[in-house]
Amino acid sequence: MNKNKQYMLAIVGATGVVGRIAREVLEEKDLPIYEYAFFSSCKSAGSTINFKGKEYVVRELTESSFDEGFDYAIFSAGGDTSKKFAPIAASKGCIVIDNSSAWRMDKEVPLIVPEVNSDDIKKHKGIIANPNCSTIQAVVPLKVLDTKYKIKRIVYSTYQAVSGAGIKGINDLEHGAEDGYVLQKFTHPIINNCLPHIDVFLDNGYTKEEEKMINETRKILNRPDLRITATTVRVPVINSHSEAINIEFENDFDLDELINTLKETKGIIVQDDIKNDIYPLATEASGHDEVFVGRIRRDYSVENGINIWVVADNLRKGAASNAIQIVEELINQD
Repeated sequence: MNKNKQYMLAIVGATGVVGRIAREVLEEKDLPIYEYAFFSSCKSAGSTINFKGKEYVVRELTESSFDEGFDYAIFSAGGDTSKKFAPIAASKGCIVIDNSSAWRMDKEVPLIVPEVNSDDIKKHKGIIANPNCSTIQAVVPLKVLDTKYKIKRIVYSTYQAVSGAGIKGINDLEHGAEDGYVLQKFTHPIINNCLPHIDVFLDNGYTKEEEKMINETRKILNRPDLRITATTVRVPVINSHSEAINIEFENDFDLDELINTLKETKGIIVQDDIKNDIYPLATEASGHDEVFVGRIRRDYSVENGINIWVVADNLRKGAASNAIQIVEELINQD
């Protein structure tokens, strides 16, 4: 990392759920950034943030916000904000890492998970997209397995925490049992329920979340014709997404070798000791940046198949930490 050069970083959406986690992750890092700025909508502008021992005033995001010469900006303020302001920032020499879905499938915008496709960062034209949280944790193990055994088909079944739906989703779980409470985010109570409905339904019967996982996985793995299907489910868990992933390979594999391959992969922690009831749990993944993989076993219904259980903190690795890893990679490549 080039610590001799100092950089300016802006956080857009600094007071939201992901923005708050981004600040926490940056507090933990030793990045060569000498100036930070925090932006929000007019609703939160004027509030103060204590960051790295200093008080910052949150500023309203405007078209002139990037006139100061920021090197990087992490956007976590929704698609409409990113569509409007990311091109403005990029036009002024600032590299935008965008957490929304606004730019993910744009052919001119790289979709990056640093452990998987960091070389694609060089293709950016001012904007880099952060993938969907459920996609990020999935492709970390999938990439190394695709490289070694060539994936033929993927079946996703996700169990996604309410923090992925923002503060309103968290409120629906934490306060949903209170008398008179009106749901803020979900169409049905999330308490004691699993909701097979994340984002809007499309004409083909899939939800937009399911389509995101399918299309983003293909783009990140550079496998546009890869056969993938998905069912995404919201569950009454505060934080960390869990995924059951069924994978069919073109090539045969030795299971012990496959497990060792995952153990040796950067960013993965294998927890797979069923004799002692050790496997990835949402409660243990929360607060970490690694992707946890377990329940690794053959799928005997096909010739070359496995099942894996993948868990990660959706606010850290699934959003804020992945974006900050991209910033680190940009600094390394500078």
